[in-house]
Amino acid sequence: MEIADLLSPQGVIPNLRATSKKQALQELARRAAELTGMHERAVFDVLLERERLGTTGVGNGIAIPHGKLATLDRLHGLFARLERPINFESIDEQPVDLIFLLLAPESAGADHLKALARVSRLLRDKGVCEKLRGTDSCEGLFALLTESPASRAA
Repeated sequence: MEIADLLSPQGVIPNLRATSKKQALQELARRAAELTGMHERAVFDVLLERERLGTTGVGNGIAIPHGKLATLDRLHGLFARLERPINFESIDEQPVDLIFLLLAPESAGADHLKALARVSRLLRDKGVCEKLRGTDSCEGLFALLTESPASRAA
């Protein structure tokens, strides 16, 4: 599974304005609703429910909020680069400025986990994150996120 299978250029937000975790999740839910046709409140509720289980702030300025919705037909991703880092209650207690939202159908099973693993692998790459933080165009961010691992190694 590749990032390009999850993310479209319309799902990239180069300068998300949010001053809190809740506000960031609300804005991401709004954008996800536009892309998926889901109700904004349903998306927001599933994200909040997941955060109650434990933070999706994975450290190094990165958060990967995710959830499952019964009426989705496929996996959807959104990527946001925040205008200013925010407190996301991350495991390393550092503020977050890169967020990759992942939504999956209830029936996704292993595909959901594979997608989470793929996103996590990409965002663990410090070089990729540095480039993402230094890019403020949708096109540039989308290209960095969807670049194949083989071409990144070259």
